Amino acid sequence: MFQFFLRARGYRVFKARSAGRDAENDRSRVASIAQLIEQSLTAAEAERAGLVRRLDDVLARAAVPLGNDTDEYLTREAHDSHLLDQLEAEISKGQRRLEELTSNIAHFKFLMAALLARFPDFKP
Repeated sequence: MFQFFLRARGYRVFKARSAGRDAENDRSRVASIAQLIEQSLTAAEAERAGLVRRLDDVLARAAVPLGNDTDEYLTREAHDSHLLDQLEAEISKGQRRLEELTSNIAHFKFLMAALLARFPDFKP
């Protein structure tokens, strides 16, 4: 009966690709995922470093109108108070984003570790 099927198909037998070609395809797929994770990690770390620099700068600038006397807020001018309120809002947004980036970086590192654990033969 098997010969009947072979005759019907013109005697073509199924042929699988070589093991080397399959391994290369698999490695290529894993490499593309690893590359995307690495790019995302690098971008998040760069954004985080820039944000830390900007936050340090704005905190230093906020210290000037804030003053260092215990009753400074009593004699502070209105435009200085307004500026401090704006800086406080921006600092709060920046710190929130910094926390998000720190969390994302940890997640990207976990993804890379999981990828390398699942594909031990892959070397980035």
